[in-house]
Amino acid sequence: MTDSRRDTSIDLVTTRRSFVKGATVLGMGSLATPFIGRRAFAAPTELTMLAWYGHAEPDMVAEFEEEHNVRFKPKYYTGGDNMMALISQSPPGTYDLILSDAEYVQMLNAAGYIEPLDPDDYSFDDFFPELQHFPGHWFDDQLFSVLTRFGFLGVAYNTKALTEKEASTYRVYWDEKLRGKVGHFDWHLPNLGQMSLLAGNPAPYDIDEAAWEKVQELAMTLRPNVGGFFDYGGTFSSLENGQMLAMAGIGDWITGVLERNGAPVRTVIPEEGGLQFTESFSIGRGTQKADLAKKWIQYITSPRGQVKSALMEAYPCMIPSRKGWELLAEVAPEEARRQGMLAGASNNPIELIRSGRITFRQLPVQQSVEDWNDFWSRYKGA
Repeated sequence: MTDSRRDTSIDLVTTRRSFVKGATVLGMGSLATPFIGRRAFAAPTELTMLAWYGHAEPDMVAEFEEEHNVRFKPKYYTGGDNMMALISQSPPGTYDLILSDAEYVQMLNAAGYIEPLDPDDYSFDDFFPELQHFPGHWFDDQLFSVLTRFGFLGVAYNTKALTEKEASTYRVYWDEKLRGKVGHFDWHLPNLGQMSLLAGNPAPYDIDEAAWEKVQELAMTLRPNVGGFFDYGGTFSSLENGQMLAMAGIGDWITGVLERNGAPVRTVIPEEGGLQFTESFSIGRGTQKADLAKKWIQYITSPRGQVKSALMEAYPCMIPSRKGWELLAEVAPEEARRQGMLAGASNNPIELIRSGRITFRQLPVQQSVEDWNDFWSRYKGA
């Protein structure tokens, strides 16, 4: 991740702290038990983490650092392809912890970049059944990564420019009033997955060559309405200042932060269905600190850690732990309600998964990642 992205992200999430402080008033004190005192006689152990921005920031790691006398050293990236490139250029043992999108766990495993894990070390019984044995995290019943958070991708839109009904289909991207005002989060997997859903493919990443051609043709017809391709920080700012009125390839992980800070933006799961991104932690191959890395994964999947994950300042997410949901409802009920992490909520994410409205994002099955990435490059240059 570039310094400019980090600086932009920090600026954009500063006011998020006021929300977390509000959660403290509502009961966050139950999470703020006294830290175990720092061991004055020993320098902190350094733990390296490769992750999306935010995962090694103080709101996430300070308590764990104090409790275990460690300091996290993060390396942030954008997109799984960037992550793989960073690992391939680094010696084994460079990264103690690797946070990745679920679809890249198989690639990490195949390349020998991550260690096998013992499932008995983690509280999978606390997870909702649909998320306990997540696809790609296991190979021949061997665990390689532990799911920690997830979110849905749909149509992100400016509520002053579009109604929820208008935004409830990917076809809205072609609306004449959005000419030059449709943005793309610059990553091929979420954007082309949405195009594939609109093209009528129920399994958007498992399509034959004829269907793949149609996805490409459909995407090209949108190009005149596209006003830009944005990184993490640019996506935030272009939605916040109204430069873009709709954004493809993202979801509440960005609009949720902006909405809480007063921007007129929201994400809706359209009639064609939404995509689920899933983040998980693995232990890097060759690390000399596997025990500490394991303790971190245990911490972040505990109810306390899950609440921190749901409330992460950089971008919010939903969490797989039922006990985490229960604690979130106690300490931050408004956020639990907003994200639907309450039994009976109309936007309950588990019910959306069970109803079939959500498809897990994955790597292309019948084409290569390079095929999709090459088309994305041609699309951007058209």
